[in-house]
Amino acid sequence: MLKKLLLVLLCWTWTSSAVVRIPLKRVRSIRSQLRVDGRLEEFLKDHHPDMFSRRYAQCFPPGTPSLRLGRSSERIYNFMDAQFYGEIKLGTPEQNFSVVFDTGSADLWVPSSYCVSEACVSHRRFRAFDSTTFRHDGRMFGIHYGSGHLLGVMARDTLKVGEVSVLNQEFGESVYEPGATFAMAKFDGVLGMGYPSLAEILGNPVFDSMLAQKAVEQPIFSFYLSRKSSSNRPEGELMLGGTDESLYTGPINWIPVTAKGYWQIKVDSVAVQGMSSFCPHGCQAIVDTGTSLIAGPTSDILNLQQLIGATPTNIGEFLIDCVRLSSLPHVTFVLGGQEYTLTAEQYVRKEMLGDKQLCFSGFQTVDILSPEGPLWILGDVFLTEYYSIFDRGQNRVGFAPARHPSVTVTQQ
Repeated sequence: MLKKLLLVLLCWTWTSSAVVRIPLKRVRSIRSQLRVDGRLEEFLKDHHPDMFSRRYAQCFPPGTPSLRLGRSSERIYNFMDAQFYGEIKLGTPEQNFSVVFDTGSADLWVPSSYCVSEACVSHRRFRAFDSTTFRHDGRMFGIHYGSGHLLGVMARDTLKVGEVSVLNQEFGESVYEPGATFAMAKFDGVLGMGYPSLAEILGNPVFDSMLAQKAVEQPIFSFYLSRKSSSNRPEGELMLGGTDESLYTGPINWIPVTAKGYWQIKVDSVAVQGMSSFCPHGCQAIVDTGTSLIAGPTSDILNLQQLIGATPTNIGEFLIDCVRLSSLPHVTFVLGGQEYTLTAEQYVRKEMLGDKQLCFSGFQTVDILSPEGPLWILGDVFLTEYYSIFDRGQNRVGFAPARHPSVTVTQQ
């Protein structure tokens, strides 16, 4: 009898706290789609943050704090370049949605069935009236992204991420998404994985709810992002409650979180091989899975672009001669006393435009001020090369070299 009781308890412990894998899919970014369609320059002009704010400000409730002009410079979301997303389920019975798992935000939202914006019509929409576990909240919210806005209402329902169920999870139902940013997105919504203080919506972020409900084995989650499509490796993977040692090599280097909002850490220095170094006395960076590129203060990034031979275009991008990649310098970030070096093949983004290959710099200018000084952003260009672990238990971020297939594969 005692043995049976112990077995039941062990089984209950396993099913209530688990390590869960969520596969991530890699797709062509909105920016790439617009470039192929010949609409990128027009889009960037129409969706300039402050111009966009003025155009749609009257459509939002007065005093919505997240919609202040200039807010986008503080809260940077680069979903124009987002490439990785995964699936979640909401409600009872379950309704499927694809979301960006974004460490640079802390809110969960999906389109509502009551939304008539173009972006909502072209995506899966949450049908509250079909869910027996739905709870109406009544609050309204607005979120201002770097390249778009949305307005919605709050709700609660059962959320399922992989095999982890979260009861009574707060989330937003988007009812108004002006502009074309989200209309072109391959994902339906966003699931933020930052700290609670980063949330625009009051209530627990999803991972905090998982911790409160003891739904994961450890208070950590980790990301693997692939370079290219391959048959013997996932395109990407989010693991809740643990890490996958088969996806990285060597020991994990842990760096303490310096401010609990974004996953913010200290950078010891940034250096271009044999040339200049930036922030020699240290600076701050955000580890952000919702941003594809590496971003930094304007003055530093413009100098860096010059050092790697990148030339500006009239829409703010930087082109590099593809035949020169092997001769370009490495760029090294020093984190926690350890060097993280990117070669030109790693920090350059290659795109096909018709039958011509274009090479773009993986660095961009973004000016975000914090009490600790200007912030850099370590987006997917960096995270593709280094497996990343986010530890809420000890408030730290870990990196280890990602284990990528050595075989030659076809790029998407």
